[in-house]
Amino acid sequence: MNQSRTPAPGGIMAAEMAEQPAVLSRLLEEGAAPIRAVAERIAARRPRFVLLTARGTSDNAALYAKYLIEVQLGKPAGLTSMSTTTAYGARPDLTDVLVITVSQSGGSPDLVASTRAAREARAVTLAVTNNPASPLAEVSEFHIDVLAGPEKALPATKTYTAELLALYLFVQGLRGGRVAASAARLPELAAQVLGRQGEVRSLAERYRFAQRLVITSRGYGYPTAREAALKLMETTYIPATAFSGADLLHGPLAMVDNVSPVIAIVPDGKGGEALQPVLDRLRGRGADLMVVGQRDQVAAASAGFALPAGVPEELQPILEILPLQQLAHEITIARGQDPDAPRALAKVTQTH
Repeated sequence: MNQSRTPAPGGIMAAEMAEQPAVLSRLLEEGAAPIRAVAERIAARRPRFVLLTARGTSDNAALYAKYLIEVQLGKPAGLTSMSTTTAYGARPDLTDVLVITVSQSGGSPDLVASTRAAREARAVTLAVTNNPASPLAEVSEFHIDVLAGPEKALPATKTYTAELLALYLFVQGLRGGRVAASAARLPELAAQVLGRQGEVRSLAERYRFAQRLVITSRGYGYPTAREAALKLMETTYIPATAFSGADLLHGPLAMVDNVSPVIAIVPDGKGGEALQPVLDRLRGRGADLMVVGQRDQVAAASAGFALPAGVPEELQPILEILPLQQLAHEITIARGQDPDAPRALAKVTQTH
């Protein structure tokens, strides 16, 4: 007699995190050419600036794209407030504006409605989703499939890193440049990082009883800080607040003490350099500081996780988030909860 097995708590999320090297490889091998073709068609339209629309995890991927677009393309980019369209009925003139909507499911009504309104306002519309048959993909002029495969756990993991890589490939296509040679190493490096789960489990034991967490970074690392805070809150239920390092110094630093841990994502590059004064102030306040970054930065912190060296700063977010996804998973398990099914959450959020 066959008996169905009940999956262990967190088993689905763990399996999907483990898929990420394969997802990145698939995107590089099968997705790069279609993404470049879409980018070339959009570049020919010569958009004057870019608006990015998203919710939740995808909003953090959109913020990453904002950095890419402004730094690498020299075009202004902004994150939209969908309620101006969906609630207030605003209809700005979007002629020659590229509107990129990022969504794992492509099913949220407000994303679909705002994208439809943007297209009616003469924007160039692009949907970046994990579902080419979604309502969002259907209403958009262009579509990019992130090729992550079905994602069943409520906390998004593999779709997030797939979105990051897809957006990176798209921006390289827009600028007519080559994809960094080191991008080909991302699947291998991701596998190496994910293989160090024992280190993350030790960190989880350190922070499992935390009452709150502060997460900070600058530059390309800031979207990682926001995504890490979201993952920790939705799985562990620990209040986790993400701040740009610059914003942290403008007031919230006052809540940092030697009890509440601070997690700093320190990119190897200009973002990490800009974060150094913040790290000095945190150490001066006796903060329990965990660093995700290069080995020398980890060595100077209370705890941390060293990332592979030699990766361009704009690609580091794809690796930075991996140990933080695992940290959220491990803390949740250690607290006796199931990260596969956070309370009060649904996979497709019906916002309007």
